[in-house]
Amino acid sequence: MKIKHIALAALMASVGASALAQAKDQFFPVLSYRTGAYAPNGVPLANGFVDYLKLTNARGGINGVKILFEECETAYDTARSVECYERLKGKHGGATMVQSLSTGATFALTEKVPADKIPLITAGYGRSESQDGLVFKWNFPIPGTYWVGADVLVQTIAKKEGGLDKLKGKKVTLVYHDSPYGKEPIPLLQERAAMHGFSLQLLPVTAPGVDQKATWLQVRQAKPDYVLLWGYGVMNSTALKEAQATGYPREKMYGGWWSGAEPDVKDVGDGAKGYNAVTMQHGAEPNSAVVKEILEKVHGKGQGSGPKDEVGQVMYMRGAVSAMIAVEGVRRAQERYGKGKWVSGEQARWGYENLTLDQKKLDALGFAGVMRPIATTCADHMGSNWARVHTWDGKKWNFSSDWMQADEQILKPLVKATAAKYAADKKLTPRTPADCQS
Repeated sequence: MKIKHIALAALMASVGASALAQAKDQFFPVLSYRTGAYAPNGVPLANGFVDYLKLTNARGGINGVKILFEECETAYDTARSVECYERLKGKHGGATMVQSLSTGATFALTEKVPADKIPLITAGYGRSESQDGLVFKWNFPIPGTYWVGADVLVQTIAKKEGGLDKLKGKKVTLVYHDSPYGKEPIPLLQERAAMHGFSLQLLPVTAPGVDQKATWLQVRQAKPDYVLLWGYGVMNSTALKEAQATGYPREKMYGGWWSGAEPDVKDVGDGAKGYNAVTMQHGAEPNSAVVKEILEKVHGKGQGSGPKDEVGQVMYMRGAVSAMIAVEGVRRAQERYGKGKWVSGEQARWGYENLTLDQKKLDALGFAGVMRPIATTCADHMGSNWARVHTWDGKKWNFSSDWMQADEQILKPLVKATAAKYAADKKLTPRTPADCQS
């Protein structure tokens, strides 16, 4: 089904058709992938996103403004993602924002959203250099980028070894999805390798990654001290099975945050025991307040988008967090443009750029213990650089590290240099202080 109308969420029993025609609801397009090789990850991701939008409406909307959403199937294909974006961007009064849910699609849509004046939220994916809001006015990689994740993983390995100085002479192998997504952590890892004197072996895997025997033969020959896995979908479980077959210790494997969810390990079970992955702040959060509220107000009303037992799992929470960020940017924009009023994509962009989610707000939204505060600015469109690591015990994910902060002394120069190169290539003039007020 190319387009699935999940809900016209503004339709409430007490609202008549004539009143609805006059009402203006915030329209959130949903670019999902429920089919294809990445569906096992994409389905719970989309369900978490959509269920949180439903929860927001059940809570009364965004200060009374309801959310209308429509889903379009991309199959995690960049061309289809762009088609979905073009099809939905002008519907229902215009898209408030768009989340591409794909790094490849992010690269394509980065070129389109400035002209359309639609914010592009890439919650934990996309272009790492788009943290620089002076160059990327319409991109928002809230609440973290692949460089944050990769940096935290290097710190984790260093801690295990006894300090960053102990990384000298170590061998690290990156097994990565051969796509824009998979290549994202490489600049950060190369920077860290040069700083600390460890060697970095790069092993690309052709999508979707069902055949990795040659890759793991190279791993066995190289005998790295650690393997970083930057995969997605079936590539992750295949990598873990190959590691098991070749005898590579899973406790020496560390995945990115799209390589550390239930679909990646459940079919491997005990064979994945000891495998680690960095989290996008949250992990599996079955006991969180927001999960309990979704079960009560969405699933309890027979409106859940998927099975109850996935609510609170890693990918589901990824979707819920992504939707929460989208919603709260609109709420922030209403503080400037009118509480309880519809805001345009351009006005919503201001909200995402001035987003402040302190602990009190996160607690009120049901995200206590799930994530740390977020605060974006004109120059910083990411707003947070914290992550944790969790480890698979054969049956479930458990946090195995404290909160860790990516090193801004490394990230900032890398972001600035890469964003400057993008601006030069595209002949863009970075924003001025005056533009930051607009």
